[in-house]
Amino acid sequence: MLIMDDEQIIRDVVGVMLSHMGYEVEFAEEGGVALEMYRQAMEAGRRFDIVIMDLTIPEGMGGKEAIAKLLELDPGARALVSTGFANDDIVIDFRHYGFSGVVNKPFNMDGLCSAMERAMAG
Repeated sequence: MLIMDDEQIIRDVVGVMLSHMGYEVEFAEEGGVALEMYRQAMEAGRRFDIVIMDLTIPEGMGGKEAIAKLLELDPGARALVSTGFANDDIVIDFRHYGFSGVVNKPFNMDGLCSAMERAMAG
């Protein structure tokens, strides 16, 4: 799993949740870093099951721009958009933008697990 969020506390908490679920977790603070990490993983013969992308990153590339670039890199990539803005157009029509699902902040273990299961199912 790759978590892209500009807030350290969110990366830490989600990382603990995913680790408890048995996933190996890596972290990026913005989209450019996440894309480079994804590219390097692909070159090493592995890929992330899901990338969780924060929609808005004030001082870097956010989820809307990053998902488009991620899908150019790997058309089969699965990504969840993560945001506290439940009424954003991207949240309402996430598939149109290339996301596999949504996890609204603040989220809990059950919500995260459900969103990931739906995204992996297709």
